[in-house]
Amino acid sequence: MDFSFTEKEEQFRQELRTWLAANLPDGWLQGNVQLDKESKAYELFLRDWQKKLYEGGWAAIAWPKEYGGRNATLMEEIVYQQEMVRVKAPPLINYVGLHMVAPTLMQIGSQQQKDKYIEKIITGEEVWCQGYSEPNAGSDVAAIQTTAVKDGDRWIINGQKVWTSFGHVADRCFLITRTSRLEKKHKGITVFLLDMHQPGVETRPIVSMDGQKDFNEVYLNDAVAYDAEIIGQVDEGWNVIIALLMHERTGIGGQVFTLEQQFHDLVALAKDLNDDDEPLIKNPFIRKTMVDLYTRSRGSLLNYYRNLTKQLKNGHPGAESSMDKLLVSELTKELFAQAISMQGHHGILWKENALIDRSYWQDNYLYSFGQTIGGGTSEIQKNTIAERILGLPKDMGR
Repeated sequence: MDFSFTEKEEQFRQELRTWLAANLPDGWLQGNVQLDKESKAYELFLRDWQKKLYEGGWAAIAWPKEYGGRNATLMEEIVYQQEMVRVKAPPLINYVGLHMVAPTLMQIGSQQQKDKYIEKIITGEEVWCQGYSEPNAGSDVAAIQTTAVKDGDRWIINGQKVWTSFGHVADRCFLITRTSRLEKKHKGITVFLLDMHQPGVETRPIVSMDGQKDFNEVYLNDAVAYDAEIIGQVDEGWNVIIALLMHERTGIGGQVFTLEQQFHDLVALAKDLNDDDEPLIKNPFIRKTMVDLYTRSRGSLLNYYRNLTKQLKNGHPGAESSMDKLLVSELTKELFAQAISMQGHHGILWKENALIDRSYWQDNYLYSFGQTIGGGTSEIQKNTIAERILGLPKDMGR
């Protein structure tokens, strides 16, 4: 396998590096930018960052040029992800819109929908969330109970969504609803492009164990959507759901490279921390654990490259992305658990009492548990791998 990049791809990398050096927020690389993630200022900071990316042509490089993208190749996307991870760039507040909603609209949306929504997605003017999971419909999306009832050219929507990322800052929601009760539960589903700023839509943040409010409950009480806000066909939303999920899986590369960067951070931590006046990195037990983590994280990266090679040949992602997602999320959890362990009793301290890095390791350790759930649980990924890659029979419990 050839791990080198072409001259054109390296030129692309240098162009991006130059832009980042000139446009990252002042003090970002030095770690001097500290914002309260729960504040309105942080939301505005992220919206401004996406607008700056858009103005520089870096907000959605894989998009067609007609929509503000660069028509970037898959390998240029990989270079982009590597460089963003390298500088630990600010997150994208409109990740759902950029990587899931807009590509789905380009694929199956009406021309009116493309004209109305896509530009506002890439500029960051409208932030999107995804209304899939419900209290009794998590990984089994087809079990949703949220209803949409026809009323003239309007649809009256009632129900509840949960674990809605970005729901508290979203302007619109890619919402799946039940519009008919048919024999097959995958039928009778309709997808709406819902306005979140209307009476009847209530968002309640969920406080996770790391103290953050990244997820939300969304209550829909006679919320209104219109025929023009339906994507695809009435009762045929399952095809729309599958289309969006295929786009969702394309972002796994960034997580793979982030894991690689986090391992380097872990090595630096082991060099900084001392035990009996010697760096922890010299402790044989620590070294053995680090070698094990390195071997598996490196294996995860190589497996991703193998799957990427297959995608380059086939022209589309496959079920192998479940392997990448499973490996990365589980390894991330182990890596941060090791970081907490190496800090000894200081590892249980948090925020201003943390030993180093303003609780970077504690925050990410707690957050890592959610990574094995969001985007499809590890159990679901194992089922996908078993059935679609290994060819094993379907899980009879489903």
